[in-house]
Amino acid sequence: MAYHTGPRAGGTIVEAETNSQESGPMPDRWTLIRDILVLQVKLVVDGLRDFVLVPISMLIGIISLLKAGNASGREFYDLLRVGRRSERWINLFGAAERVYGPAIADDRFPAEDIDELVSRVESFVVDEYRQGGVTRQAKDQLDRALNSLHKLASRKERKSAGKD
Repeated sequence: MAYHTGPRAGGTIVEAETNSQESGPMPDRWTLIRDILVLQVKLVVDGLRDFVLVPISMLIGIISLLKAGNASGREFYDLLRVGRRSERWINLFGAAERVYGPAIADDRFPAEDIDELVSRVESFVVDEYRQGGVTRQAKDQLDRALNSLHKLASRKERKSAGKD
């Protein structure tokens, strides 16, 4: 089976399963071998990038949270931008685009991505908070902890600035 891009009800374009004869000729055996090996290299590079990004993103996230003013978070979002560029550079599944063309959508996966799923969960949590549920208490405790950390970091900055 191969995939074919075509229209769907409502005007959206989706990939639908088709027979491989309908999608054009498949790459030759040596191209397939090359693509298999390249995917393995890309998977390793992608995994190494993720392995490095996990601790760095946590550290930069904490630094961004402790930073005062309107610029808080800039370092974190700059890191996300670098991560997005590296994702495009790795182009993990680029061989599929070469064979089938660019993917637009796929009915076998939900229409929403992880960010949209997180937004739905976040909406639920916010609704719970507004209704005074357990999440309000947790948020209040987290806010107090973050405020304490921010005050501690500010004191340390003032002390180190006074020593210079």
